[in-house]
This record gives sequence, structure tokens and C-alpha cells, in this order.
Amino acid sequence: MLFNSIEFLIFLPTTFMLYWLLQDKMKWQNLFILAVSYVFYGWWDLRFLSLIVLSSAVDYAIGLGLHQSENKSKKKLLLAVSLAVNLGLLGFFKYYNFFVDSFVDAFETLGIALNARTLNIILPVGISFYTFQTLSYTIDIYRNKMQPTRDVIAFFAYVSFFPQLVAGPIERASNLLPQFFEKRTISPALISDGLRQILWGMFKKIVIADNCAVIVDAVFSDYGSYNSTMLVVAAVLFAFQIYGDFSGYSDIAIGTAKLFGFRLMTNFAVPYFSRDIAEFWRRWHISLSSWFRDYLYIPLGGSRGKFFMKLRNVFIIFVVSGFWHGANWTFIAWGGLNAVLFLPLLIRGTNRKHTKVVAENRYLPNIREVIQMLRTFVLTVIAWVFFRSDSVRDSVYYLKKIISGNFSQTIHYQKDVMLLIPLIGVMLMIEWINRDKSHQLDIQRFSPVIRHSMYVFLLLLIFFFGKYSSTTFIYFQF
Repeated sequence: MLFNSIEFLIFLPTTFMLYWLLQDKMKWQNLFILAVSYVFYGWWDLRFLSLIVLSSAVDYAIGLGLHQSENKSKKKLLLAVSLAVNLGLLGFFKYYNFFVDSFVDAFETLGIALNARTLNIILPVGISFYTFQTLSYTIDIYRNKMQPTRDVIAFFAYVSFFPQLVAGPIERASNLLPQFFEKRTISPALISDGLRQILWGMFKKIVIADNCAVIVDAVFSDYGSYNSTMLVVAAVLFAFQIYGDFSGYSDIAIGTAKLFGFRLMTNFAVPYFSRDIAEFWRRWHISLSSWFRDYLYIPLGGSRGKFFMKLRNVFIIFVVSGFWHGANWTFIAWGGLNAVLFLPLLIRGTNRKHTKVVAENRYLPNIREVIQMLRTFVLTVIAWVFFRSDSVRDSVYYLKKIISGNFSQTIHYQKDVMLLIPLIGVMLMIEWINRDKSHQLDIQRFSPVIRHSMYVFLLLLIFFFGKYSSTTFIYFQF
């Protein structure tokens, strides 16, 4: 079920009203959340519910086993089973054909023809997200960082919580699971804040991302037919498309969770105002970046040890992050390129330089900060070309054609481009004003007149310029 669909427009208020009829009945609320989450996910394909149930059941049982066992070898074995089951399912559904095709291609380069078969595998929506969510539970229990739960309903509801089930944020059990054991009562302030965040997410998705998609999809599918100017325009618009699409989903998910009394972690923090690549990655898809930091980067040694160990760890985490996104060499190239862009900061020891919001306590950035933000944005756009292209070869040709210098004044889709410029400008202006807030429509400090004018303004933009084709979210494919 898509957030930007008629079905969800009916599903959400109905679920909201029925849920709060169960106020003061926490166990029934949890059971209700579990049921509606399965309905929400099963809307795509009922068959894939079995995977969520299997993953939940395995990790629920392993969590109890890890806590009860005193034997280190047995605990390691139990954790290995959790990793094998979860990563095995993820690997089969997401990467089986990729590995088979890559294996065949490698032998063909040596002149050896193999007759290997691929399978017609449908990728279950959200499998990369809920797999990492359940793994955080067993790993944290193994590390003695949390206690397991015996409440099977609460745990299954945690794994399948519908607002963030299919595209995050990737919640840690230590943050979300305890909320299923807390009494939840209607909070007008939290519900109001949730509705504001949903409105902001819808604006970014329906108005920004889906309008950008019209141009981006046309240009990237036939980039050889366009001049350098149009290729640059499409690359820049893709940067805003994927941001509006993914951060829009996160805002809708976080806002929806607030309607039910839950607080999810922030997943985006105005990443395009970053002053270097390291800051960008602290602000982009925070739930995934922090997951890899805590469960991969730090166990590998993190930033400790000699330079080459640090270098190895950086490349591992970026390449693995790229591979997490999909079974295509373009994502690995994208991750590797980001590692290369991160390298100068690592060498100079400045990768932790920008940890606070840009132009803190100032209305405007200084010239140096403007240059830093523009430079980071350009480097990010170049990397996004690899992410968006169908193949690494297409990525290289796309960039080579830009460099060729055929910068004609001809701009295709001129009307659409001219419309997007002020719309993106509105988004960036609002984000700049609220760059230090948990979400960019957190405007309670302004007068009621200004706040309500802003809400009406965004609703009008959605009404007049939104795309209503129920376009799927980009990260559903991951």
C-alpha cells in the first residue's frame, strides 16, 4: 500500500480511529498494530508475509536462547543462525541472479561459456529494511546491550510496524521495542506535529520528487539524444528527486508513527546543506549509516589502528552500503566513489570537522560555507549519476557526454523545468529556515497566522502541482 494512494487515504484515518478506541488497553493496541501492519504489507503480495513471520519467529526464539545460554560457543552459534537465516533470505531474493550473471560474465571474459540459469525472483518489498531491524535485536542481545522480550505480539509488531516497514527508518530494537510496553494516550501536540510532518513529506514526494521524475526518467532512459545542458539538468533534478522521494517517505513514516503515539528516529537532516562528504553521510539515510557504523565499521576497528586499516574500513562500509541498495554494479561503483570522495577528509583528519548545523545562530552562511555546500552538492550529483544509471558503462558515457561540452541553450521540457525551479526553491528555503529542527515543518515558534498560512500554501501547491498517479517510492526496490 503506497502512502500516496487512495487506499492509504482510507486506511490511515480508519486505523487511527479504531486504534484509539483501544486506549488504555496496550496489549490490544499492540495486537491491532500487528494485524493492520500485516494488512498494509500484504496489500502488495500476501505470499511475502510468510518471510516477515519467519524472520520474526527465528529472531524471537534466538533472542530468548541468547539470553538463557551461558555457553559462549552456543551463543555464537545462535547468532550465526540468525545471521544465516536473515542474510540468507535477503541474499537469495535480492542477489541470487546478480551473482549468477556476474559469475557467467566473468567466465565469458576468459572465453568460457557457461549455461547457468537465473530465476524469476520477485524482490519482496522492504526486505532490506526489516532484515536489518531484526538483526539489530539479536546482535544487541548477544552483546548484552539489551534484554529479550517474551511478549511475542509486541516483538512481531516491532518488526512489522507499518509506518516504517517497507522503507525505514531502520529502527533499533533498543529504541522502538520498549515503546510497545509503554502506555500510549492521545497527545494532541504529538498528533498535530505528526500531521505537519506528513504534510511536509507529501509535499516533497508528490510535488518535488514526482515532478522531477518526469524529466529524469526521460533523459536517463535516452541520454544519447540530449545535449550536455539537459544532462546536467537531469542529474541535478535526480538529486532532488531521490531526496524528495526518500526523505518524503521518512517524514510520512515518522509523522504517521506519531499519530499512534510512537517516536521514530530522524532519518534525514538537511543533507544538501552539508559542507563535505562526511557531513553529508551523517545527514543522509541516518538509520542505515549509523547501522553500518555500529554493526560493521566499529567491529572492524573503525578509525582505530594504522592508516591502511582505517582506509580498508572506510572502503568496506561504503561499498557494502552501495551493495545494500541493490544487485547492480552501479550501486557498488556509487559506494566506491563516495569512499574516494571521503578519502581526502580521512587523510587530513577533518572527517569530523562539521558536526553542527551550518551557519549556526546566523541567518545566512558566509561565502566559504556557500562554496563548501556547492562543492559537496556537485560531488554528490556526480555520484548520483552512477546510482541512477542502468549500468556503469552508461554512467561513464553520461558523464563523458557532459564533459564533451555540448552546452546548447536548448532545454527540453522547458515548461516543466521552469516550474520546478521555484518549487525546489520553496523546499530549500523552508529547509534552510528550519535546518536545526527535527523536521522542516516544525514551525511552532512562529505566530498562528504564519503557521496556518504555510500549511494552506503547501496544500495548494500539492493540489495544483502534485502528481496523483500513485507513483511508487524509489527505495521500495531496495
